[in-house]
Amino acid sequence: MPALVELLRDDILGAARESGTEDAVPYARAFALIDADPNQLLVAVTENAGNAESADQAGSVGQTGTADQTESAGQPGSSDQSHDGSAIVGTLQLSLLPSLSRRGTLRLQIEAVRIGASAQGIGLGTAVFEWAHECGRRFGAGLAQLTTDKSRTGAQRFYDRLGYVASHEGMKLPLD
Repeated sequence: MPALVELLRDDILGAARESGTEDAVPYARAFALIDADPNQLLVAVTENAGNAESADQAGSVGQTGTADQTESAGQPGSSDQSHDGSAIVGTLQLSLLPSLSRRGTLRLQIEAVRIGASAQGIGLGTAVFEWAHECGRRFGAGLAQLTTDKSRTGAQRFYDRLGYVASHEGMKLPLD
């Protein structure tokens, strides 16, 4: 889990809104909720050929992924390596969202996407998104959606290249 948190903190926006790994309580709580929900998948992308591996336990979406792309890693460790010793270079969270709109289309929500600086520009991000899209298809999702901060212009260009369309204006309201 610390490696995933560090990836989330690895830019100006993340550094301002994420706490350090010394304050692991909120991340552990979120991980437990994600882990308990069969419609959630937290993914750690390793340097080992760019394979995406599930950081969740039994009963989650990742359990039915292809063996060469996903495997259960149990509870998160305390290092920046996966259970097989590969360095973690990226992360994303996949959520399956049932929806009444679009004739009841199941949506694949892609969030918390980060590819470390050392792994950018080599096609890994594209490969990870292709894998995520295929994962969504396997579970019956008919639409992939994501949000990105307006200041992340590089990410916006990347998503444009993947075929995403900025069709909606997202809004947020803090509830605390």
